[in-house]
Amino acid sequence: MLEDRMGSPGFWDDANAARKIIDRTNVIKKKIIPLQELETRSGDFDGLIEMAREADDVDMVREVHAEYQKLEHDISAFELDQLLSGPFDRGNAFITIHSGAGGTEACDWADMLLRMYQRWCDRKGYKVEMIDFQAGDEVGVRSATLEIIGENAFGFLQCERGVHRLVRISPFDAAKKRHTSFASIDVTPDSEEDIDIQIREEDLKIDTYRAGGKGGQNVNKVETAVRITHVPSGVIVACQIERSQPKNRAKAMAMLKAKLFQIEDDKRKAELNKQYGEKSDIAWGSQIRSYVFQPYQMVKDHRTGEKTSNIDDVMDGDLDAFMEAKLRGKKAGEGDAGDDV
Repeated sequence: MLEDRMGSPGFWDDANAARKIIDRTNVIKKKIIPLQELETRSGDFDGLIEMAREADDVDMVREVHAEYQKLEHDISAFELDQLLSGPFDRGNAFITIHSGAGGTEACDWADMLLRMYQRWCDRKGYKVEMIDFQAGDEVGVRSATLEIIGENAFGFLQCERGVHRLVRISPFDAAKKRHTSFASIDVTPDSEEDIDIQIREEDLKIDTYRAGGKGGQNVNKVETAVRITHVPSGVIVACQIERSQPKNRAKAMAMLKAKLFQIEDDKRKAELNKQYGEKSDIAWGSQIRSYVFQPYQMVKDHRTGEKTSNIDDVMDGDLDAFMEAKLRGKKAGEGDAGDDV
């Protein structure tokens, strides 16, 4: 039906409508074609099993085993892809990292998380742009906002919204005592043209300042950076990556629309406590995931129960298992012996 419309006279008379139909067609094809291929491969696999039984050959059995593992992996990947079905899941994302309770420790922890997500993006082949960066007073990051550009970026990263807790021997403590630090992760879709939300100019407080820090343009020369406060909600966004103030303002407005839309969407779905509530206070009792460096090594997601002792891999961007557990709806306690982290 959609392809028939694409071939009809006058299809391109309305360019915007035409692009939406093409995008919709491509989305459907991305679902149908892989499914058809998996069905064909499953049928071929049944035939391969019969051939192996008749041949009674060791090499054939190995081939069956290898094909089974590959088919199982591809079916699992297809299932996961179908879970990314939200209106913005397949698009780009903004991710904001805020240091929380813990002072210098928290700023250092926020910097570690910033690197972790940058490395995760590298693994995925996503493009990363630093939109805003506020350095800590002594070390690390007070806050940072990244624009993540790549297919399914928002769908995966939305699983990371919440407070992340670190337990370690502090490198800043001469007594070598254990410290607990917190940082929050916020994720919003980067899809301004698809977000229908009205913002009144009189509700905005707009400040300009000199760009600086990682990714800043015209550092300490011109007040090109823009910070926008939405007074009724208290939401604050900032952008300093562009070379001109108007472009930074436009990017900041896009982020503001996304944040306000996210809040309203959460309310409509009656999930405000589940989503933003998970990230309410950046301190004790509100964390979604704990990263314990000492006295043992463990990363555990408190929502799903997913955990690993390979903490170096996690900090190097190996986050897919945590995201997949969240997307598949795994709940803590389901087959989880439980470690107190």
